[in-house]
Amino acid sequence: MALIVQKFGGTSVGSVERIEAVAEKIISFRDRGDDVVVVVSAMSGETNRLTALAQEMMEQPIAREMDVLLSTGEQVTIALLSMALEKRGYGARSFTGGQVRILTDDAHTKARIREIDSTRIMAQLEQQNVVVVAGFQGVNEAGCITTLGRGGSDTTAVALAAALKADECQIYTDVKGVYTTDPRVVEEARLLKTVTFEEMLELASLGAKVLQIRSVEFAGKYKVPLRVLSSFEEGEGTLISFEGDEAMEDPSIAGIAFERDEAKLTVTGVPDVPGIAYNVIGPVSEAGIEVDVIVQNAAADGTNDITFTVKRGESERAKSILDNIARSLKAREVDLDTKICKVSLVGVGMRSHAGIASKMFKALAQESINIQIITTSEIKISVVIEEKYLELAVRALHSAFELGDPDGEHSSS
Repeated sequence: MALIVQKFGGTSVGSVERIEAVAEKIISFRDRGDDVVVVVSAMSGETNRLTALAQEMMEQPIAREMDVLLSTGEQVTIALLSMALEKRGYGARSFTGGQVRILTDDAHTKARIREIDSTRIMAQLEQQNVVVVAGFQGVNEAGCITTLGRGGSDTTAVALAAALKADECQIYTDVKGVYTTDPRVVEEARLLKTVTFEEMLELASLGAKVLQIRSVEFAGKYKVPLRVLSSFEEGEGTLISFEGDEAMEDPSIAGIAFERDEAKLTVTGVPDVPGIAYNVIGPVSEAGIEVDVIVQNAAADGTNDITFTVKRGESERAKSILDNIARSLKAREVDLDTKICKVSLVGVGMRSHAGIASKMFKALAQESINIQIITTSEIKISVVIEEKYLELAVRALHSAFELGDPDGEHSSS
């Protein structure tokens, strides 16, 4: 008998029929004797509908009232799922974040969880009830409803699993788990049985969309065993685990992540003097624009070129900022390239396997793909290339590192 926390996202509870199917899945765990706490999102499309209503009322809705409004989406789902379980003869109790007392800070629309009172949940589990909790929400010290921002329901589930000392936290999605890369790009992409927290953090931050990075950080910090599974197909999914676990496979590369939403800015001809990198990057960061890869090259004439990447949607704003300060920087020009992408290899095995970088560069060279920027960390290598070569690059690397199914059967969903 185990204590399992399960999370079902918007597509998994997108209709009454799908909520009924979720109820059946929960019952299969109850029937084998497990205690189950379920976290659900709003039904797919509901958050967008509520946001549109708010924007009809106000162009920039008040953050506090947005939290009150958006939190109602999950309230619908927890009630319907509890009804589906009760209809089948299984005791269930629904709770909003405030009723559980998921205490957060005061940052409306992007709150952070401070602590969770597990008393009510444990009392219901002792009565053999399934506990159904609204994801994405909590309350602050003043009792005001708060929401946790993007990926909030995943974070709720992992936080509850940590507070309850659950045996496992299961995140149900519309894919079968974590793949070596996106199966829509590489048909032979292989479903990973296990991946380390470090690898999953890198994959999530580099473009893999299976899990929100906040929930992976939370799970790693509190050592919550995390599993990603499909709501629609049977299977064991992918266990996100700790390096050194006996069951861990030890490939040099776990997977390939990519990000299309990238743009590259280059400031040329700036003086080679102390502080110049800050003078270029500082104003962009202070405007709330996240800077990713940064490269500084010294030229023979005593000047520097500074290149960095940002999200494509922020690139014009970043260029405008740089254009405004270019004269004071004594820069020659500011160049913007929006037709780039980033491709990354990730794997803890890089620590003990030499030659990964050269193998990566050779595979790209054989396809005549030019590398514009290279950046590395202990367990990842990222390259910036022209966007038109993205799929070719991913397929070439997937093949070069033999990441496909050894039996020749692909696992795409």
